[in-house]
Amino acid sequence: MKLLVLAALFALVWSEPAVYFREEFGDGEAWQTRWLESKHKSDYGKFKLSAGKFYGDPEKNKGLQTSQDARFYALSSRFEPFSNEGQTLVIQFTVKHEQNIDCGGGYIKLFPSALNQEEMHGDSNYYIMFGPDICGPGTKKVHVIFSYKGKNHLINKDIRCKDDEFTHLYTLLVRPDNTYEVKIDNKKVESGSLEEDWDFLPSKKIKDPEAKKPEDWDEREKIDDPEDTKPEDWEKPEHIPDPDAKKPEDWDDEMDGEWEPPMITNPEYKVETADELNGVELG
Repeated sequence: MKLLVLAALFALVWSEPAVYFREEFGDGEAWQTRWLESKHKSDYGKFKLSAGKFYGDPEKNKGLQTSQDARFYALSSRFEPFSNEGQTLVIQFTVKHEQNIDCGGGYIKLFPSALNQEEMHGDSNYYIMFGPDICGPGTKKVHVIFSYKGKNHLINKDIRCKDDEFTHLYTLLVRPDNTYEVKIDNKKVESGSLEEDWDFLPSKKIKDPEAKKPEDWDEREKIDDPEDTKPEDWEKPEHIPDPDAKKPEDWDDEMDGEWEPPMITNPEYKVETADELNGVELG
């Protein structure tokens, strides 16, 4: 699994936008002074600076690239705490899966300022998780997860991510009026209301906890029609169980299985002749 990541975080106001975090990896290996790898596990994969196998500009297109397949990665960079109250929050970054990826996440997380970066791991508390996640042919989606009152809330919509080998720009906008927008390559792919598309609040209607099942409740999905009658021309079967047969006294159900009476010719069965079939010949 290899991916290329660039990130930016800023808030839009009526004047100039306030940029709280911006990373372009334009100063060579100096990125290692700003980014810290977690030591929570000893087998985390290692990042390296690269423009990848193909690029537009070998320097401007550099970013962090995973260097080992089938590994988890945990890397973070710190910035000053801020509040986006009354402002539009924008999270934006690019991802490139250079190989035909089968399973891997290219998402980022926005953590509380109290995060211990050296102990960061998959269950560390976060505010927002956003970005593409691929796992086999059935999971190719963009995660948009918000933490609210100690619980992580996934979006109730399915947003498909890009699964090719090219660079794609992922953007999340969260506005002061509690609306949001998700863009891929600057094209809107989803939008709506935070209240409607996440289960932040309890449902307006719930099942009555005092309700009880009526004593005469019938669980059967289908029943025989009580008004139904056998047609007059119903054909009698050719063979029927012998009504006079009796189960042998030495019959052992456990050893011999369930006893069934032998079949005999049904005395009421008859074959209709061609005359009885109004002249229709049997062929």
